[in-house]
Amino acid sequence: MTATLDHPAGTRTSDPKELLNAVAPHITELTINVFDSGLTLWDREVALLLRDHTMVRDMAERILANAVMYTVGCIEHPEVHLGVGKLVDIGVHQLILDTPVWFGICRLYNAGAYKHHAPFIQRRRDGLCLRTADFLKSIGFDIDEELWAIDGTDCSPCDNKVPDSH
Repeated sequence: MTATLDHPAGTRTSDPKELLNAVAPHITELTINVFDSGLTLWDREVALLLRDHTMVRDMAERILANAVMYTVGCIEHPEVHLGVGKLVDIGVHQLILDTPVWFGICRLYNAGAYKHHAPFIQRRRDGLCLRTADFLKSIGFDIDEELWAIDGTDCSPCDNKVPDSH
């Protein structure tokens, strides 16, 4: 289901594919590398996940969708401490590693400010992953309950206390 949601910067969709594909006009670096395949950004990131991880397309799309929802949630709500489990974090890392796309995400959704990734060494085991899933649902995202429950209390060691980090 796709919905439009009110938020401080205006109205946006809750569809992760639309959120990611909307980044395309904001990519200015290495555009030949990003766009030479003719794929949408969504299909590009799915293809990169399939290239680098053993999974079927459906799982890659589920992971990417939840990674996009998490990323947008972190950007829109820096005051809320959010974190992901190992599985969804694969998708978050995919977005960060494709730096032209990550810079475009930051331009579009973070007012041009770079969103850092500054993890701690130790994983958190305090239920933050499940609280994050609940928060993402509360702001209108249709999360994949199964993906968030898999890691449940074994959350990524991200730190939102450093300026503009997740």
